Amino acid sequence: MSETPGRNLSPTSGSESGSSDATRKATGGKRLPEPAARGRTTIADGVVEKIAGLAARDVLGVHAMGGGLARTFGAVRDRVGGAGGGRSSATRGVKAEVGEVQTALDLEIVVDYGVSIADVARAVRENVVSAVERMTGLEVVEVNIAVSDVKLPDEEEEEPEPRLQ
Repeated sequence: MSETPGRNLSPTSGSESGSSDATRKATGGKRLPEPAARGRTTIADGVVEKIAGLAARDVLGVHAMGGGLARTFGAVRDRVGGAGGGRSSATRGVKAEVGEVQTALDLEIVVDYGVSIADVARAVRENVVSAVERMTGLEVVEVNIAVSDVKLPDEEEEEPEPRLQ
């Protein structure tokens, strides 16, 4: 029978529960690792996608996230509501691959006409890397940005006619 450190869940008596003697007694005299090292934290792709999407939208010059078709379907979904399997507007235009300690991101953005695309892309990368690393502790190894459209000042928003009235 092999012993797994940190898995001995033997109860200790109430008066000893906080003492190091009780810990050593419960673990057969062995010292447990620090609390922060006991267990593993996993972060879902969708969590990183939401953080990255919100961070990208905060950058001046980013008009929208996702391509035209994704935005159109998203607008329909938002109006009809309750679309269970769809992506939320926070994750639209963002795809994340999350490993144990690293993540890579692909973003699709629409920029406002007249802004420097290179400057907007640089600012988006900086904001996304900062937010994701600060909130998740994951190392962001790359942020790929695809500019799918430019929003012209005289263009109307691409919102389809609502099907329900």
